[in-house]
Amino acid sequence: MKKLLITGASGFLGWHLCHLAKPEWEIYGTYLSHCVEIPGIKMLKVNLTNFQELQRIFSDIKPTAVIHTAAQSQPNFCQTHPEESHAINVIASRNIAGLCADNSISCAFTSTDLVFDGLNAPYRETDAVCPVNLYGEQKAIAEADMLERYPMTAVCRMPLMFGAATPTAKSFIQPFIQILKTEEELSLFIDEFRTPVSGTTAAKGLLLALEKVNGIIHLGGKERISRYDFGQLLVEVFQLPATGLKFCRQQDVKMAAPRPADVSLDSSKAFALGYQPLSVKEELQELINSQ
Repeated sequence: MKKLLITGASGFLGWHLCHLAKPEWEIYGTYLSHCVEIPGIKMLKVNLTNFQELQRIFSDIKPTAVIHTAAQSQPNFCQTHPEESHAINVIASRNIAGLCADNSISCAFTSTDLVFDGLNAPYRETDAVCPVNLYGEQKAIAEADMLERYPMTAVCRMPLMFGAATPTAKSFIQPFIQILKTEEELSLFIDEFRTPVSGTTAAKGLLLALEKVNGIIHLGGKERISRYDFGQLLVEVFQLPATGLKFCRQQDVKMAAPRPADVSLDSSKAFALGYQPLSVKEELQELINSQ
């Protein structure tokens, strides 16, 4: 069987990816602090910011392909810990592209819709990046560095992702559901727009990109939706009390990292390749059905 190395296998997206890719690949997953056991998958503790460790993994496993999902992806943390986040988000990514180039193997990288400033949505792959926070800036640098080191890299810009909680990671909907159930106040932005997809859909997109894409591809959902409207769908599909659901604006909430207003992705290039996200409502219904 072909060998697939998945970095960040203990993360939300990495975990979904491991499960989805398992039938087709012999999978090796890396983690750093959150050990997770996934049946049939070889998990390895690796500090990806240590180049010697990274080299050793490549020479020991000899992967056929790599999907690099490991990152420090909390914008507020990146804003307040610039060096620590740069090491994993930029330097490790560049090194992984270099090792994939040395071995001439397929490489996919998870970037973000936050490489854009939110003023000219929906964004296509050809639009210039213009991040408003450090996380977006680090990902934009990593994209350029990886493509320079290895032009065959599939740089996958990911949207906001949601889905079932994994043993070591939640998506943003789990805390939302808890708050709504208790009828406490949940204030969500009416002026922040994304094109969200489920973790499973995102994982399908990554496997497709690994096989078919060199360069940049957008893996957003089919709908542009505000956080507040997403909350309303959550109430409807999960049949939760709506009493606590309130709306607010970005300016009402003080955050360490600035947030762009609308980073909706135009993903028609991926749709043409066979990437098929469901509507947000359908994705949420699938979640209920799989519980």
